[in-house]
Amino acid sequence: MTSTGLFITLEGGDGSGKSTQAELLSTWLTDAGHTVVRTREPGGTELGVELREIVLHRRGHIAPRAEALIYAADRAHHIATKVRPAIERGEIVIQDRYLDSSVAYQGAGRVLDPVEIRNLSLWAAEGFMPDLTILLDLDESIGRERLDEARTKYDRLEAEAHDFHARVRAGYLALAEAEPDRFLVLSATGSIESIAAQVRARVEALLAA
Repeated sequence: MTSTGLFITLEGGDGSGKSTQAELLSTWLTDAGHTVVRTREPGGTELGVELREIVLHRRGHIAPRAEALIYAADRAHHIATKVRPAIERGEIVIQDRYLDSSVAYQGAGRVLDPVEIRNLSLWAAEGFMPDLTILLDLDESIGRERLDEARTKYDRLEAEAHDFHARVRAGYLALAEAEPDRFLVLSATGSIESIAAQVRARVEALLAA
């Protein structure tokens, strides 16, 4: 098959299964003959790895606006040096988190202005938007249970209180409601294969178009 440049992002709360679905989608597309780039935010570039360490693992308080700016800096460099060039080569980028994460986590979670956070991200990324955003929706209590089973140490955002993660989930759902054509919202409580099949069906439609 001839590769068609496509930008696909996966979003959702902690423990929703984004990495699993990204891997399944990447394998399916690669087997079909497409060139796929797997990446993430923060941390999709060498600079991004350093910024990720600061924003997720630094000990001590980071002011909410400073946190938002660190994510925006990572995004600006990541889009300019990795994502946009791959799309222009006709490759398919599958990315774990993008600007919707900032709006949900820093906007809703940190109770900053979601519009300002979105505009900051759009400025950083020069307006670059995904063709498809897959939102894996999960009750925050179930997400916490999954994390508890998978690890013993949490990053700065995973360690936030229940109310924070409830606001994040509500923020995501509000974003999806505002842009239904871009979002595919799936319950993260479904089976891995059922979710993967629904994702493939939507991506097939995009490729056919």
